[in-house]
Amino acid sequence: MLRQYELVERVKSYDPDADEALLNRAYVFSMQMHGSQKRASGDPYFSHPIEVAGILTDLHLDDETIATAILHDTIEDTLTTHEEIVAKFGPAVARLVDGVTKLSKIEAQTENERAAENLRKFLLAMSDDIRVLLVKLADRLHNMRTLHFIPDEQKRRRIARETMDIYAPLAERIGMYEFMNEMQSLAFRELEPEAYGSITKRLEQLHEGGGDQIARIGSGLKLVLSRAGIEADVSGREKHPYSIWKKMAERHISFEQLSDVMAFRAIVPDADACYLALGVIHRRWPMVPGRFKDYVSTPKRNGYRSLHTAVIHSEKMRIEIQLRSSEMHAQAEYGLASHWTYKQGQKRPDVPVRWISDLVEILDNADSAEELLEHTRMAMYQDRIFAFTPKGELTQLPKGSTPIDFAYAVHTTLGNEAVGAKINGRVVPLRTQIENGDQVQILKSKAQEPQPAWLNFAVTGKARAAIRRFVRNKERGESIALGRKIYDELVLRLSAPLGKGALDAALKRLKLVNEAALMEAIARRTLTDAQVMEALMPGSAGPGDDIRAAPQQREAISMKGLTPGVAFDLALCCHPVPGDRIVGLRREDEPILVHAIDCPKLADGIDADWVDLAWGDGSDGGAAQLLVVLKNEPGALGVMAGIFGQHRANILNLKLEARDAGFHSFRVDLEVHDLHHLTRILAALRAVEAVSQADRV
Repeated sequence: MLRQYELVERVKSYDPDADEALLNRAYVFSMQMHGSQKRASGDPYFSHPIEVAGILTDLHLDDETIATAILHDTIEDTLTTHEEIVAKFGPAVARLVDGVTKLSKIEAQTENERAAENLRKFLLAMSDDIRVLLVKLADRLHNMRTLHFIPDEQKRRRIARETMDIYAPLAERIGMYEFMNEMQSLAFRELEPEAYGSITKRLEQLHEGGGDQIARIGSGLKLVLSRAGIEADVSGREKHPYSIWKKMAERHISFEQLSDVMAFRAIVPDADACYLALGVIHRRWPMVPGRFKDYVSTPKRNGYRSLHTAVIHSEKMRIEIQLRSSEMHAQAEYGLASHWTYKQGQKRPDVPVRWISDLVEILDNADSAEELLEHTRMAMYQDRIFAFTPKGELTQLPKGSTPIDFAYAVHTTLGNEAVGAKINGRVVPLRTQIENGDQVQILKSKAQEPQPAWLNFAVTGKARAAIRRFVRNKERGESIALGRKIYDELVLRLSAPLGKGALDAALKRLKLVNEAALMEAIARRTLTDAQVMEALMPGSAGPGDDIRAAPQQREAISMKGLTPGVAFDLALCCHPVPGDRIVGLRREDEPILVHAIDCPKLADGIDADWVDLAWGDGSDGGAAQLLVVLKNEPGALGVMAGIFGQHRANILNLKLEARDAGFHSFRVDLEVHDLHHLTRILAALRAVEAVSQADRV
């Protein structure tokens, strides 16, 4: 453990103007507050914040950040209050300490909720001051270094999984690769001990069998560059066990088949020298196709710059080589922290941190713990591609992204209004995957709104969060509207008109916060009709406390203005279209499921409330399913498609059900306006010679 004077000397060595008194006060105060507390290792608890501070001195962070590291557990684990920190160390340090403080008692039912709540607080604090992230990462790194002292295996695995899922990706996103690699290795050792042990043993055997192979290859690489007039500092290492295991899993190969287990780094004077060195290396050794990446001309979103290549070395093995300048190397080692300055009045690094605001937007849109973790993992984990706007601006996206992801990456409003896209000047569907280097133009319309189907191909957490938020809000609005119509019908079934205060009294009896909550509960059947009627007018739904019976519905409820798939779903068994007589089935906490009145499934005794429904005035559009039997002759399918085209009906799906020598049977999902439109299409099909049979399914 660092002693007080050693810690102060470390900070003063890179920041002579550091507030020595602040650091001394923080050291003494933290030691006094933690007192006799012990860690799982048996060491004094005070050793942990001091070691965290020591890690941050390696990053050359400012005195406020070091003081925050020393104090970061005092509010959580001691009797210290936020007000005391403000009084003794100032509002800036107090704000940072509050941002880093872990939540010790979180009212959560699942591990995911606990992780999500930590992440929620963390992201909000981080968006205010990135130093919160730096302290938190150092805190987690030291906790991972001492993880093996925790006796509870389940707790160790939970901490390791949280580290792998959240903190290692966060370190990667701000370019702190040393932190990321060590966290991943330590977490991997805990989560996959057998795989970790096996790979570590193989690496030791490889090292013993090949002698000092890394030093030999590194010296040869340095000599080749030196002969070309390029001064380079070359270092090499075996890849981390987790990196090796991940590549083995992705490529489905064994350790013996993995040839590139060694990586070398050449630090050269500047960017021009990087490209010169690359040419020299590619002339000397064959390049492995598809393995060259230029992060100098197109840096990663976290600011990382380097040239990556892989070559087949003369020792009959593939090796990876990174080429970068010393400035790029500082960025690669310490990421965002390498940009920190100590000049008075300049307290924030001048680097792009837009991804943090993206994460905070995801945080605002997430509806549940699982959704928050899903979206943040998407935002942090995936490999990146580069796409360009029509003006030539660069946008980074995960692999597999579509134009809808691109639109939301540019601006949420653009995503909401997207109707199509052009990739490299060609009009494409929104589900088309973007390739590296594509130019993407989003076609938009103010009449458009996010569609639930977009979730089937949206990849980025930001896009999925925005779509889900819109759909959720629309679903709630339409559920309230439908609930209002059902409520009005329930009121008609009461034995007498309601008084002015009846609704407010009912809300109190049902323990609901407002009228909207009641309407939503009615639509989603979290309250039965009888319960609502009894709350509005006690005794109206039946005698006694056992409320079961209720007067029958008097009139059909119109669904005018509601969108299929939001407040209600159209049953896939009977495919009702406007004009059909319909009935709704209400189940608890589900959208109403609309069936045609003659649907065979309704005769099966379905356990649900029945609601008599009617299409709203001017209802238009539905998907009917037809079974069409065509004669097995040339042009028959074209005749059927031609009839659909003449009647302006869109084919949603076409499936060959059966075929024999004389006939082919097709099942067709057809988009029609209403029942009258469908009837005319069936009549037209039955009138032509090529069609043997045409029926609605």
